[in-house]
Amino acid sequence: MTGKRRVDIEGYSTDEILNMEASELEAFVFVGESLIIKSGTAEILGEFRKTETILTVELAHIDGGGEGILPTLSLLVQRYAKNHGFASVEWVVHAINCANPNPKLKRVLEKRGFVIKEVGGIGNAYYKRIEF
Repeated sequence: MTGKRRVDIEGYSTDEILNMEASELEAFVFVGESLIIKSGTAEILGEFRKTETILTVELAHIDGGGEGILPTLSLLVQRYAKNHGFASVEWVVHAINCANPNPKLKRVLEKRGFVIKEVGGIGNAYYKRIEF
């Protein structure tokens, strides 16, 4: 044991998710609408979209947490994107105009390189693009 805490998403480890059949995983993730992801005490409302070259993760609401879901989700998304030949990952996080903003989330996002940006069709949001 390395001392690192394992953070599961919907009861699955990142390795278990990445080892799923692509068609099975995509049937649950790329559904064209928002979905709720549960991990530990966190519930995340988000949507996953893809083009031929870009994987977009849009997070609308994050409730609870503290176990490390964002770093885990980031690692999972980046590994998935690399494994499936995407050129980049775009992150859009709607944490600017929340009714009850979480100051810790703002610090975490800014520390990870997110910037506030006008995102077309969405408005102002925390944004980050990772190129491979």
